[in-house]
Amino acid sequence: MEVEFPADEVTQVSPSHDQSALGGPGSQNLPAYLPPRAYAPPGTPPNQPKRRVWPWILGILALLLLLVVGMGIAAVYLGPKMIREAANDNSRVNANVNRNDRSNSNRNSNTLEKNSNDNSAVNESTSPPTDEQQVLAQLTEIEHEWTVANINADKKKLYRILADDYVGEDPDGRTHGKAEYLRTVKRDTSIQKWDFEDLKVELTGDRASLSGILRLQVNDKPAAFRFTDKFVWRDGRWQAVGSEVTPLKTEKGMPV
Repeated sequence: MEVEFPADEVTQVSPSHDQSALGGPGSQNLPAYLPPRAYAPPGTPPNQPKRRVWPWILGILALLLLLVVGMGIAAVYLGPKMIREAANDNSRVNANVNRNDRSNSNRNSNTLEKNSNDNSAVNESTSPPTDEQQVLAQLTEIEHEWTVANINADKKKLYRILADDYVGEDPDGRTHGKAEYLRTVKRDTSIQKWDFEDLKVELTGDRASLSGILRLQVNDKPAAFRFTDKFVWRDGRWQAVGSEVTPLKTEKGMPV
């Protein structure tokens, strides 16, 4: 069924926009169309040009090159010095080792020498020999050494042979001690040879006496003396403590 509305109630609908906004006849005065921009969140700075990376790479490479060159120069100048210092250190170490070796060797030598001296002291403190034949051989050897020392005026040798309390008697009966003996002894080149005869030993504990005849050849002339030398065992050896000498003569003044 059709409904008819009164004419005065009919609503007239008209366009809500100006025709010029839709590109109508008045659209010539509008700006040109611009496309919409991309969305940028708030606070985003405006577009800036991108930074180039290769200058940084070149700078790093240049720095590395400078470090390598510097190390090379340091090696050239400091290398020989370090080698010399190392060689000097080795030399000092070797010198110290050598000094230590020499020091150890000296200590060992001193120890050996001390032990040797101690052994000598022990040997010298041993008891005197008790075999008369052994004592006879020992005293005979001392008599030969004594004669040679008298001929050569060897005071060092005489000092060892004579005991500190030695007292001797000359052929003329005059006595003398060790100090006077050593002071007055003189070299005698007139004695050409000598020999001992009829040697006898008397042994009593640490004391012994040797008697016999001493024959000399003096300037192609013979001479003979009867002697008795007394010894004491002291400091591990025989030492002369006394002597008596008497010339042997015949009625014609020649030795027996």
